[in-house]
Order: sequence, then C-alpha cells, then structure tokens
Amino acid sequence: MRTPSGLRLDIRLTILIGVLAALCAVGYILSPETFLGESNISIMLRLAAAIGVVSVGMTFVIISGGIDLSVGSMVALASVWMTTLATQEYGLFVMVICALAVGLGAGLINGVLISYGKVVPFIATLAMYASARGLAERLSGRQTQTVSEQGFLEFFRGDVLGIPVLIWMLALVFAVGWVVLNRTTFGRRTFAVGGNAEAARLAGINVRLHTALVYGIAGLCCGIAAIMVVARTTSGSSTNGMFYELDAIAAVVIGGTLLSGGRGTLIGTLIGVLIFTVVNSIFTQNNLDTATQNIAKGVIIVAAVLLQTASARTRKTAKT
Repeated sequence: MRTPSGLRLDIRLTILIGVLAALCAVGYILSPETFLGESNISIMLRLAAAIGVVSVGMTFVIISGGIDLSVGSMVALASVWMTTLATQEYGLFVMVICALAVGLGAGLINGVLISYGKVVPFIATLAMYASARGLAERLSGRQTQTVSEQGFLEFFRGDVLGIPVLIWMLALVFAVGWVVLNRTTFGRRTFAVGGNAEAARLAGINVRLHTALVYGIAGLCCGIAAIMVVARTTSGSSTNGMFYELDAIAAVVIGGTLLSGGRGTLIGTLIGVLIFTVVNSIFTQNNLDTATQNIAKGVIIVAAVLLQTASARTRKTAKT
C-alpha cells in the first residue's frame, strides 16, 4: 500500500513532468523549425550534462542538511589544473585523474571544515568559492588554456551508439547516485543526518565522518563536471562553472529536495535540470539576454521555496 509521502512524491514528479512538457510546447510554438530538432536537442542535453552531474552532488549535500556555494569554483579549479601543459604532457588518463583528485580534495576540505572544524556550511563553502576561483586564476594566469591532448578530445567529444559520451556520463552518474542514495546504507544515513543529526548520532551514525564524505561526493561530481566542460569547450579557464551553484541549487529545489534536509529525490533533480535547460534554450533562441535568464531563475527558485513552505504547513495542519 502506498504511503502518503510516496503519493505526494508521485504527485510532485507528475507536476514537474507536466511543467517540462509545457515548456517544450512553448519552445516549439516560439521556434517550430528548430526547437525540437535533433541539433537543438543534442545541444540542450550537452549543456545539461555538466550542471546535471554537479546537481547530483548538490542533492546529496542538501539532503544531508547542508549547502555548497563553491561547486562552480571547484569546477573551474579542476578544469584549469587538468589543462596545464604539465598535466597534459602525461595524456588523457592523468588529465582525468587530476580533475577527479582536485574536485574530491576540495570537496573534502569543505567537509572537514564543516564537520570537524564546526564552520557553518554557508561560510565554509563561501570561503572555498573565493579561494578556489582565485587559485584557478593564479594557475592559469587568467588565460584560457587550450586542450592539445587529441586523445582526450576524441574520446570525450565522441559518440557511443550514436549518443554523445557526455550524455552517457550524465546518465551513469545519475544512475550510480540513485543507487547509492536509495539502495545503500550510506544513502539511508544521508537522509537520517539531514532529518535529525542528533538522532542520527544517537543511533550510532558517525555524523562528522558522514558529512565530510557527502561534501567529498559533491567535490568528486565537480571534478567529473570539469572533465565534461573541458571536453565541450576544448579549454580550461578560471571562468568555467560560473553560476553553477545557482543552477544546481535551483534544479535541486525545483526537484522537490527540502532545503532543510532529510527529504529529496534525484529523479526530481534530473527533471529540474531539464526544466532549466529548456528555459535557457527558449530564452537563447528568442534572443533574450543572460540577465533576463538569471531573473527568471531567481523567480523560479523563490516560487519553489514558497511551494515547499506551503506544503510543509499543510502537512503540519493535517497532522494536528
């Protein structure tokens, strides 16, 4: 028998799918010749790939009761470090390992500061936001670093079974993230820590270690996203990942994950990513500037939070 919470989740996902379909209809009406064309769909999915991967890590963080404002800067740092001439000399494998190591390391620094240093997540990740971007600028000399390793470009810009490798990477990360979050002890502990950290501690969960690992996952996702951004743009730059924190938080919140932690779904996050990708495509094809897009994103985020607040009040009223 389906639980009321499961029913609410199904209703929310159904609404999100309806919103996505409605936006696609609007895009088609405004640009009937190009919007649903194979070329534009491919472009939208490629653009959604990197932010989608970042959003997976952000979902883990927010479900655990935290927040990460540094994801965009970690993407920039990893992309710059993996495209330095010294790194590229060692080939594709070392470039990939470098990006993953930098992202994971930066994420773990966030986690250690928050869990063991007792620094508020907002402050710790804000500090990483500034320092990682600054280090990326220092490493690159504020210059765009072009990828010369052809093996890297040939693989990550290629197709498998007619589908771009970047989209396969997004699908793989989401699949692994879903399994970890919904079918493992680690995932159950993530929900428990976000729902009530003190109760989780009393139940025997090492809350500090778990929190550090969750931020490590977010950093690892940023390293993967850096690989995808470099593959798509063929360059590493300190400006990579700009506003990714806004896009990721927006997608997670739109997808139904509570900002207070303890409840969320990666499927909702994926739909949220697609919604914002479609919105961006509609705006771009109709020559609306970036400022207008960001205003629209802000409005959507506020609307989603207000909807969450109203839903929470409704549940409290129903219980009483």
